[in-house]
Amino acid sequence: MIKEAMQYIAGLANKEIKEVGGQMFSTGKLEEINEPTTTALKVNTLSAMVTYLKENYDNVAPVLIHVVSETDVRVLSTFNRDKRRNVLINASAVLPDIRFERFMDVENFNIQLQACFVDSLDRAAVLKLVGNVKEETGNTYADDGVTQQVTAKSGVASLEKVIVPNPVSLKPFRTFIDIAQPECSFVFRLQSGPSAALFEADGGAWKLQAMASIKEYLHAELGKEVESGFVTIIA
Repeated sequence: MIKEAMQYIAGLANKEIKEVGGQMFSTGKLEEINEPTTTALKVNTLSAMVTYLKENYDNVAPVLIHVVSETDVRVLSTFNRDKRRNVLINASAVLPDIRFERFMDVENFNIQLQACFVDSLDRAAVLKLVGNVKEETGNTYADDGVTQQVTAKSGVASLEKVIVPNPVSLKPFRTFIDIAQPECSFVFRLQSGPSAALFEADGGAWKLQAMASIKEYLHAELGKEVESGFVTIIA
């Protein structure tokens, strides 16, 4: 035990204190001095990121904007001494909770459509249908697996058979508010209850569309910075 303690003390004697980037580090033959990394600035809009870069608030060297996804964009530094990139600013979109591929009663479905989707002709058509659909005993629903037919109000008190529109093109809020929301095809289905649901029908192509729109927005807003070489954008 005494020998081990002496070896430990001797090891401490070989250490020295160095200052790196304003921080103090203890070094030794088996230890490595890591360059300090920044804490990413968190924002929720692309416009905030643009302002940060235009002002070059932290007087940083050329930076890389990485469009990671439709909801995540990061500004990265060049390699530091440890061959790592610092995340200078991270934009994360704030989004509503939208229920897809799950049936809900038409009242909640109506509220979700109005609160979480951009106004459009298809949205108006679906809202009109779910607002007037009425379940009756007997043959209310007709379904061949692709097209559905339901009984809905056609006037103050009259009812008629109407075709449920499919597919429908809708624009839910699923990316940054700074850009146009991507349009996506949905399969609209009704069940007894009545209840309704939306099922994505574009294989996720809307995500690529959103990322392309983010890159286009940043190029437009940071044109001078891109031209000067201060900013590089990848998606």
